Amino acid sequence: MAELIPVVVELDGALLSSSLSWEHWLFSIKQHVFTILQKISAAPLQKSSFDVSTLPYDEAVLSILREEHAKGRSIILLTSNNFSLAMKIAEFLKCISEVKDISHLSQQEITANLKQEFGYHGFDIIVHNETSMMLSEIANKSFLVKPSNKAIVYTQHGKHIKTISEPNKSPMQDWLYELRLHQWVKNFLIFIPLLTSHQVSLTTLGYAMMAFLLFGCCSSSAYLLNDLLDLAADRVHKTKRNRPFAAGRLAISTGLITSPTLLLIAIIVASLVLPTNFLVVLLVYYVVTLAYSLFLKRYMAIDVVVLAILYTLRIVAGGAALSIVLTSWILAFAIFIFLSLALVKRYIELNDAQLTGENTKVKGRGYYASDLSMIAALGAAAGYLSVMVLALYINSPQVAKLYSHTEIIWLACPILLFWVTRLWFLAHRGELHSDPVVFAIKDRVSLLAGGLFILVFWIAI
Repeated sequence: MAELIPVVVELDGALLSSSLSWEHWLFSIKQHVFTILQKISAAPLQKSSFDVSTLPYDEAVLSILREEHAKGRSIILLTSNNFSLAMKIAEFLKCISEVKDISHLSQQEITANLKQEFGYHGFDIIVHNETSMMLSEIANKSFLVKPSNKAIVYTQHGKHIKTISEPNKSPMQDWLYELRLHQWVKNFLIFIPLLTSHQVSLTTLGYAMMAFLLFGCCSSSAYLLNDLLDLAADRVHKTKRNRPFAAGRLAISTGLITSPTLLLIAIIVASLVLPTNFLVVLLVYYVVTLAYSLFLKRYMAIDVVVLAILYTLRIVAGGAALSIVLTSWILAFAIFIFLSLALVKRYIELNDAQLTGENTKVKGRGYYASDLSMIAALGAAAGYLSVMVLALYINSPQVAKLYSHTEIIWLACPILLFWVTRLWFLAHRGELHSDPVVFAIKDRVSLLAGGLFILVFWIAI
């Protein structure tokens, strides 16, 4: 009976919205790095096994397979990659009847084998690309999953060829997200040394803008690498699972090419245009970011301190690009205010975990949901310490040299005090975005407070 003929489905691109070989290769590299770090630091870093349950399965395809399996049809999975992992996937999904290893076969041999085993029109096929579409010539019905434009042509030549799910229609939007261009707003911290030293000119602005762009390339490279290294954790997160790489909308291979390319561009241009000190800071930032992505973010307290340092390094990079010596006041202020922002991020994550009733350690972090009150106390304290540093700075000799009306700067203290207090109240109420910096650039009150803060210093000149 026609309804009992088997369904043959490709693993990569069809059932799985990714490449199993790239997924496993990336996982293996991460585990090797973990092993090296463990030997160097003698720290008890936790290694994990490859978890097939977190892989990005195409829900439309999976729904069809489960429905057909329930009707009594056999589901045959074709894999040209790691056969043992494909078996684990079959065991996990519980609707796969058989797994066939086709890694050593040509397309003609695959076609001949399927025709010999199931007969002409003796099976339905679910595939991804035009290479596999030659199987449709011997299949009863053929289904395309996220087909390319070339593969779509096949659907115009046969009524038995249909499309299950559409290809990614917004790859550019996904790339803009992965590059985190909206996060480049953080790189405006590079301009702080220029503004606080009152050395603004067309030349210094030009160098600062170049530093801004290069730091943007470097940070985008780091964001890409972070998302690739954190795929498993992102896929079990309620919002991060929708990130392009985690969801399988962008290929891992393209990310692995783009990330080092952006870093290489930043390094080459920086070495040719800007002072060596800027290149050193740029490389330190990338190394610390990589260390954070690999293992530092898993450790309580260390993670937020490192985040504060990464923010502060942007200010240091601005000073290095313009050969401006930074005062201890700026660095102290930066560390405290950015520590507060880092703690806000952790507070939001823990608050979400607590709302879902989780009392265990948050996956990929060194915190428990019960740490919420402690995080809030430390974060608010760090924010208020930044206000204190600002107040002490007003009476410093450096201020007297730069400003004619130092007493006016005192107005900046209540503005900052208000903003820090409001930020934590919004976090407590669950009204704050997961990234406080992104929230601040979209929040009218925050923008107004920032404008008034800058205006105070401008009037004081």
